[in-house]
Amino acid sequence: MIQIIPYPSERAERKLLAISRRKPGADPVLEERVFQIIEAVRSEGDEALLRYTREFDAPALAPERMNVSQAEIDIACSEVDSGFLRILRTAMRNIEDFHRQQLRHSHFLTKPDGTFLGQIIRPVRAAGLCIPGGQGGETPLISSVLMNAVPARLAGVCDIAMITPPRRDGSVNPYLLAAAHEVGVDRIHKVGSAWGVAALALGTPSVPPVDVIVGPGNIYVALAKKILSGEVGIDMIAGPSEILVIAESGAKPAYIAADLLSQAEHDIMASAICITTDKNLAKEISLAIGKQMGALPRQETALSSLERYGAIFVVEDVSTAIGLANYMAPEHLELHLQEPLTWLGKIENAGAVFIGEHTPEAVGDYFAGPNHVLPTAGAARFASALGVDDFLKKTSVVAYSREAFDRDAPSIIRLAELEGLKAHAESVRIRQRKPSD
Repeated sequence: MIQIIPYPSERAERKLLAISRRKPGADPVLEERVFQIIEAVRSEGDEALLRYTREFDAPALAPERMNVSQAEIDIACSEVDSGFLRILRTAMRNIEDFHRQQLRHSHFLTKPDGTFLGQIIRPVRAAGLCIPGGQGGETPLISSVLMNAVPARLAGVCDIAMITPPRRDGSVNPYLLAAAHEVGVDRIHKVGSAWGVAALALGTPSVPPVDVIVGPGNIYVALAKKILSGEVGIDMIAGPSEILVIAESGAKPAYIAADLLSQAEHDIMASAICITTDKNLAKEISLAIGKQMGALPRQETALSSLERYGAIFVVEDVSTAIGLANYMAPEHLELHLQEPLTWLGKIENAGAVFIGEHTPEAVGDYFAGPNHVLPTAGAARFASALGVDDFLKKTSVVAYSREAFDRDAPSIIRLAELEGLKAHAESVRIRQRKPSD
């Protein structure tokens, strides 16, 4: 079910290579198909959106129902229970409290020579959130609404749009609509997949364009974001979910097994890895996975994921485990160690770190506060979790006094001429001449 592999070894290297090749957007045939969808939306607008939505989601969707109405939102809010709303609002407060620390402010600096420098921080005008339908709309991804909308709202975005595929009858799950209403989403469009991303990026009569697109989705969403990057800002090109657990003697095998399965059930391409210093613990984790697997509704998906991209690596010491984790740069990293804080400073590459046996990755998915939109497929080496910065743009401000200009002009001219840019140099030199010259 899940292999126990000594590390380092040739067998371990083969498994690591297989895991590293789970890159998003590696299928040129599929990429061409997504390109064609984007071009159809570019040339046909709403007609293309309606055609694709009818083909894949809601066969009888009427054009006038492509956007969620206020009446639909009001009905949804009346249908959800008060207990759900209490949970939703608590989660939202936690996420707000965390992301509020990321807020930036414009800043300016005046030097004694009269130079005036600064940076203006502004939100983008409009942001688009991709929210997957979740099994035909029956498993609404409420947490994704919160994680994407909260930082956008805190950043000051004035137009927050959400796309989500409709259910077969053309409706949207009421819990999803209620969550969007609570968090301040301004408009909701019943389109998904690559055509929804294209609509947000390019704009149609029914879907005004946005400046930034964020949020999760399937391979079609990932490829659409990849192709349209540059025409619109994107957060990241996300791949399949992944978890890496580092454990030593004394860790609870049942907890670790449950956490590995929590990612394996996502997708057959998901990766669930444990690195441990204890051979006996490795065997106990494997047995615990077998026991827990039978109770999972998505056990077929989890089993395929574990067989292809899951493993328990047995290493000599925690230092080796940390080194391997930094090499893999996982989306989620759990530390089931006796003294986890002593090792935290050694973690260089991870989307998010979960410390201790009472911190399963699921608390980060839903409730704790940090964002659950995280870099995958090794991108944690250079990328970060979604945050307020993804909805901000920074504009530099430069103003030179005559004194500062005269001081720096020779240096600027020299650098411009070395680069072969004579007009650049002349734009400085002309200001050195006397008015009579």
